[in-house]
Amino acid sequence: MSAARTGPPTGPWIGRRRFLGVAAGLAAAGGAGQLTGDPAPAGRPAPEHRPPRDRPLFLGTYTSAPGGGTGVGFGTYDTMTGRITATGTVAGVADPSYLAVAPSGRTLYAVDEQQQGTVTALALSPDGPPRALGTRSTGGAGPCHLSVHPGGRWLLSANYLSGSVAVHPVDRATGALGERTDLVTHSHPPPGPGQDGPHAHQIVTAPDGRHVLAVDLGNDTVYTYRLDESAGTLTEVSYAALRPGAGPRHLTFHPSGAFAYLANEVDNTVVVCRYDRHSGRLTPGAPQSTGTGPGTSYPAQFLVTRGGRFAYLANRGHNSLTRYAVEASGARLRLLDTVPVGGDFPRQIAFSPDQRRLFAANQKSGSVTVFAVDARTGALRRAGEPFAAPVPVCVLPL
Repeated sequence: MSAARTGPPTGPWIGRRRFLGVAAGLAAAGGAGQLTGDPAPAGRPAPEHRPPRDRPLFLGTYTSAPGGGTGVGFGTYDTMTGRITATGTVAGVADPSYLAVAPSGRTLYAVDEQQQGTVTALALSPDGPPRALGTRSTGGAGPCHLSVHPGGRWLLSANYLSGSVAVHPVDRATGALGERTDLVTHSHPPPGPGQDGPHAHQIVTAPDGRHVLAVDLGNDTVYTYRLDESAGTLTEVSYAALRPGAGPRHLTFHPSGAFAYLANEVDNTVVVCRYDRHSGRLTPGAPQSTGTGPGTSYPAQFLVTRGGRFAYLANRGHNSLTRYAVEASGARLRLLDTVPVGGDFPRQIAFSPDQRRLFAANQKSGSVTVFAVDARTGALRRAGEPFAAPVPVCVLPL
């Protein structure tokens, strides 16, 4: 089992060498850590405890691209302003194009998008930089997405080039990865128009926790699997076929779990899908506009607010973010507007845990833009200047 190296900050991802103590909240990745102090003297009110303004942020890059980074970048963002401050880089992780954090908040996982695909585990600490725990083979080529099963025992990954999905066990005590327990290659239906084969682009667990869905861009299909949580194996239970040439890329569930929203990269559409939690069956609806006008905008990723009122779509070709109102308890998307992303080719977007900020990783402009999110209207407003970063393709604020 090989391991990545923790190196000094290099290139554009340079900043203070310490992690500023902000990872005190890492063990609770979804919320801010609390400050502590001595008890107030008798007769005086206790001082108000405020969460720290600086929170951890991680950045995935293409290390093999011209001007690319050297591994997984890490730093902080100011929760009040959204301003990003670089801290360092975990070097030696090749093409970490997608990142995910364990439910415990103690471990970060990265795909290594190489011909011989691997996944790497990094231990997070409040006292220093992330520490590599080791790397495992995905059994496929070009892994581009991964997610952690809600129970925290299994890591799921999607191999784009070989059209397959993999499962790895997670050591609950350390977060380290064990040897792969399953590998499923998509072989049906036939590839869509212009595709040379299956291309698995995403794998995610449904809100019911019992089913795993894999989005395949090459086969115009979303597969539903049942995960055996004892053996770490996948059994296909159904699949949903999109219209030929749709090129489904990324799926996001509505908080109710009854609907999911699918971004179709090739035909420049979005689709509202019904989801049956008992059977795991996904039923796609009619294609809808991305709001970007004529031409291909290469829609990349959906986000849905925690309350289920608004959805956002990143459009790479159009360099914009589309805002939708979510209506009919999740069954309908109504296009509201598009706003410039302030960068080139927004490959991935992410909310801060409190959803007051939206971050966009702009691959071609080498920048991360930050937006303030209006909780009432869902409107987006640019917060400060873009942060310069080497070929950023994934941003993960904690």
